[in-house]
Amino acid sequence: MFSLFIKVSFLVITFLSAATFSNANPGFHFGWSGHGGNRDISFGLSPQFYQFSCPQTNDIVMSVLEKAISKDIRIAASLLRLHFHDCFVQGCDASILLDNSAKIVSEKNSKPNKNSIRGLEVIDEIKFKLEEACPLTVSCADIVALAARGSTLLSGGPNWELPLGRRDSKTASLNGSNNHIPPPNATIEKLITFFKRQGLDEVDLVALSGAHTIGVARCATFKQRLYNQNGNNQPDQNLEKSFFFDLKNVCPKSGSDNRISPLDFGSPSMFDNTYFKLILRGKGLLNSDEVLLTGSVKETQELVKKYAQDESLFFEQFAMSMTKMGNLRPLTGFNGEVRKNCHHVN
Repeated sequence: MFSLFIKVSFLVITFLSAATFSNANPGFHFGWSGHGGNRDISFGLSPQFYQFSCPQTNDIVMSVLEKAISKDIRIAASLLRLHFHDCFVQGCDASILLDNSAKIVSEKNSKPNKNSIRGLEVIDEIKFKLEEACPLTVSCADIVALAARGSTLLSGGPNWELPLGRRDSKTASLNGSNNHIPPPNATIEKLITFFKRQGLDEVDLVALSGAHTIGVARCATFKQRLYNQNGNNQPDQNLEKSFFFDLKNVCPKSGSDNRISPLDFGSPSMFDNTYFKLILRGKGLLNSDEVLLTGSVKETQELVKKYAQDESLFFEQFAMSMTKMGNLRPLTGFNGEVRKNCHHVN
C-alpha cells in the first residue's frame, strides 16, 4: 500500500512539474497523448507562444510600426524585404541582423544587402521596448516576422495567424546571403530553382513576388533592361514604351545607380494587386517581376492573371505563403538563443 502511495505521488508531482514547465514556456509541448505519440518533449512554433510570458508583444510591435511608417512610408516595404532576406539564407533566425565581430562575418555586406538593407532602427526600437517589458523573452527572429506582418497590414494588406517561438542564430552566412537570395535579373527558371531550394513552389513564388506591390528599387537593379538586356545594347522588348521612356529619364545610362523608382508606380505605398495588373501591361519594373508573365512557365503566367483579377485570392495566398516562408528551418526549443541585442550574440 505504501509502495502504491509513493508511485501515485511521483506521478502527480511529475504531471504538475510538466504542466508548470509547459505553462511557463508556451510553445514547449509535451507529446503525452493517448494515441501512441512519443513521450519526448517536442518543440514547435505556436501563435500563442508569448501568451503568458509576454502577452503585449504584438501591441508593442504595432505601436512602434505605426509611428515609424507614419514618418517614412518606405519602411513597411523595407521590413517586409528584411524578413525575406533573413529567411532565404539559413532559415528565419535573425542572422541578417548580426554585425561583424571576431566570429561573425555579417550578411549585411552581401551583394543583395549592402547599401540597401533598411529598417534596422525600427527592429532595434521594438527590441528595446520588449526588453523593458519582458526581458530576454521575445526573439529578434520573431520581431522580424511580426514586423513583416504588421507592415503588410498597415499598408492595407492581409493579416494572418503568425506562428511564433523562433530563436535567434549564433551564426551568420555571408556566402548564403550572396547565393540564396534571388537576384532582380533572374530568369523564371532561376527563380523557381531559388524558391525550390527553400521548399517553396511556383504558387509561393508568384504570391510572394506580390510583396513588390510596395517599395522601390534602385536603378542598378533594372538598368540592364533599359540599355543592354541581352548583351546587344538593346532594351528589353517586353517593356511598355511609355514606361521605358519614363524609366530612362530616372536612370540615365551612366551613373545614378542609387536613384530609385517604385516597384508599383500605380499605388506604391498601398498593398494591393496593382503590381500584377502592371505586369500584364508590360510595366513590371524588375526582370524578375516581368518573367512571371513572359517566361515560359504556364503556371506562373496564369497566376499573374488570376491575382490581377482577384485581389482577395492574392491576399489569401500571400498570407499562406508568408506563413510557409516564415516556418523555414526555425531554431526552436534549446537551439539558438534569445539575443538581448539583435546585432550581437549573447
